[in-house]
Amino acid sequence: MLACLRSAAVIGVDSYPVQVEVDVSLGLPVFTMVGLPDASVRESRDRVRSAIRNSGFEFPADRITVNLGPADVRKAGSSYDLPIALGVLAATGVIARRDIDDVVLLGELSLDGSIQPARGVLPVAAAARRTGAAGLLLPAANAAEAAVVSGLRLFPVRCLDEAVRALNDPASAAAGPAPSIAAAPPATEGDLADVRGQAFARRALEIAAAGGHNALLTGPPGSGKTMMARRLPGLLPALTFDEALECTAIHSVAGLVPPGTGLLACRPFRAPHHTISHVALVGGGGLPRPGEISLAHHGVLFLDELPEFSRRVLEVLRQPLEEGRVTIARAARTVAFPARFMFVGAMNPWGSGIADSINRTGPSGNADVEELGDLSRAI
Repeated sequence: MLACLRSAAVIGVDSYPVQVEVDVSLGLPVFTMVGLPDASVRESRDRVRSAIRNSGFEFPADRITVNLGPADVRKAGSSYDLPIALGVLAATGVIARRDIDDVVLLGELSLDGSIQPARGVLPVAAAARRTGAAGLLLPAANAAEAAVVSGLRLFPVRCLDEAVRALNDPASAAAGPAPSIAAAPPATEGDLADVRGQAFARRALEIAAAGGHNALLTGPPGSGKTMMARRLPGLLPALTFDEALECTAIHSVAGLVPPGTGLLACRPFRAPHHTISHVALVGGGGLPRPGEISLAHHGVLFLDELPEFSRRVLEVLRQPLEEGRVTIARAARTVAFPARFMFVGAMNPWGSGIADSINRTGPSGNADVEELGDLSRAI
């Protein structure tokens, strides 16, 4: 018997539909997956088999073929566990319907049948509504995040047995939570009002925050550069709904949205260590994921000890500072991530002060005259 279900793939910060087809036929017991799955998807065979058995259902001792379409898009991640398991149960008659085309399914299965949170739920929910889906069956921990999208019925489930009951009897399934803006734990502590003295630096940060300007703090160690920079997000205005939606989507793809959180209400503050690579800063990978500059979208990116960052890291900041976005090209696809942030750097002066710090190499020898000079002009 053949069962057809709907799921989704996340590429960049956008979601695309994926058709999950499961065929259970007579033959030697073998579990075959096609449709360009990567290693994490192929491993779902063992998770699906154990989850079905430990949930009280019978796993068929037949030939099982799973197709993930379209076949020219690489499938990655564990969020296909749930649709594959439900497809097996639909093909064997446990679920009444074998053509489930009005509900988008996603979730990772544990061996005991419980459902773990998934990444990229907000883009998936937005794409589901855009493509005309009536509902979204998802892990209960991601329900508040998906509830931000209106006009879509949510089926939050905690285990495989609940998912089967929700598909067999949608009327009795629990409704999702009401949309909310729940603040995640703040990335910074304190406020600029806690700072005593440093009148010129405080005034400079207030002007930079008012106009959305970048800033470069220069001073001796212990003068309070890092302390003031970490309090800068408190000066920025609250996120608008559209800004919060964009920030939440980026953090959702990166798996950084706390469980039970709807839209992020705090402006992000990212302060990577000076040993960070250029790929980690701008994003990338085989399936590109957002980097630090995208995670700082509509917030603050703080680079402490600026001369200690490598030349290549400083070079990749030029385009995002000018255009507010970063484009990552790979052999399979090109992905654009938003990266409109307020850049703040901090550095110690050498010799005669600021001018000398721009015209000489730092102690590690990683930054040279051209790089710091170009970056200073960009700021």
